[in-house]
Amino acid sequence: MAYFVYILKCSDDTLYTGITTDISRRLDEHNNSAKGAKYTKLRRPVMLVYSEDSEDRSSASKREYTIKKLSRKEKLELINV
Repeated sequence: MAYFVYILKCSDDTLYTGITTDISRRLDEHNNSAKGAKYTKLRRPVMLVYSEDSEDRSSASKREYTIKKLSRKEKLELINV
C-alpha cells in the first residue's frame, strides 16, 4: 500500500504536515469532517501545497518527522522546489 506525506497551507498561513494513503479523502476530512486533525479544524479551509509518495508507513512516518523538524523557511523551500 502506498503512503503519502503531505503539507497543507491553512487559512491563517500556517503549514500542517501529515501522512495518508488517500490524499483527496484526507484533504476532504481536513476541510469538512470531524475526522480532520484538531490543528486544522480551527484553520479551515486548508489547501494541499505539497505531497510525496513513500513505499510504506514506516518510511512515510520517518519523512513526516523529518519535515516537521524543518523551519518554516525550509518547508517553503521544499514546497517551491
